Amino acid sequence: MYTRLPVPQDLLDFIQNGSSFIIAGHQEPDGDCIGSQLALGTLLERLGKQVTLLSAGPWKRAEVLRFKDRFAATFTPDAGKPAPRLIVTDCSSMDRLGDIEKSLQGLSTAFIDHHKTNAVSGVRYINPEAPATASLVLALWETFGEPLSREAAGYLLLSLCTDTGFFRHIDEGGAETLADAHKLVAAGGSLKKTFAAINGGRSLASRQLLGTVLGRAESHYGGRLIVTTEELAETERFGRENRDSDTLYQLLQAVEGVEAIAVVRQDTKDSCAVGLRSRDAVDVSAIAAELGGGGHKNASGAYVDGHIPAIKARVTALFARCFSD
Repeated sequence: MYTRLPVPQDLLDFIQNGSSFIIAGHQEPDGDCIGSQLALGTLLERLGKQVTLLSAGPWKRAEVLRFKDRFAATFTPDAGKPAPRLIVTDCSSMDRLGDIEKSLQGLSTAFIDHHKTNAVSGVRYINPEAPATASLVLALWETFGEPLSREAAGYLLLSLCTDTGFFRHIDEGGAETLADAHKLVAAGGSLKKTFAAINGGRSLASRQLLGTVLGRAESHYGGRLIVTTEELAETERFGRENRDSDTLYQLLQAVEGVEAIAVVRQDTKDSCAVGLRSRDAVDVSAIAAELGGGGHKNASGAYVDGHIPAIKARVTALFARCFSD
């Protein structure tokens, strides 16, 4: 059940007492990450703050590509000016920021996040029960008493719809989430346009890559786990922008008896991205944590040095404890 938590006073003070801010999100950003950054940036500008949006990329998701030009890829401190304050959104740790992390070390920092694995200290607004970071940013808008703009409502609706699987993941006790969605639509957000942004505009190559990855899916533990892989050569052939992870997970979760899914992608020559999903009982965030990553109970991931055969075997073995009954 999602219960809204009040915005901590130290975060309100952190924002009110600063004049210049960097808003950064996790590498390989998704809709919740980008939408939350944009909506928070809009709020801070409304409050008279100077804002820089920052993302290390890579920009792999079609629904966020249209925002890429609004984000800087690097940050270079200006010795002649006071250091900006940093707000990290939708990200459980600094190392999840990617290549931009080192340049941000030492800045006064606050975290706004909903990941279960977030254990950062200091100024923080963390609610693992929240369906998306969007809900926390919406609470900030309301706490500051600012009327939500149509633009910001659209950003937050993209965020909320991304992390709820367009409300497919909302269970009993999810009335507060739907109340948030009502506020965003009332402020001018469009569910129709958001659905089209998330699910439409796909290329033929994206369907071909999807078919390739589906074609090598393997069943383990009596069908309770499905594991599949994507080779680097396939990524290069079809293009990173043609990955459609959400559809892939949705199709595999529809398989009778499946409880968890692991997708191992050779992301670079010497490292893999591991995506983990589960339906209900299995806590994939615990598996992700053992791989050096994090996330939610039912959706997590990690970046692991190495190659597909060894990482695939390791990931598959880690699930043994989940299916020992």
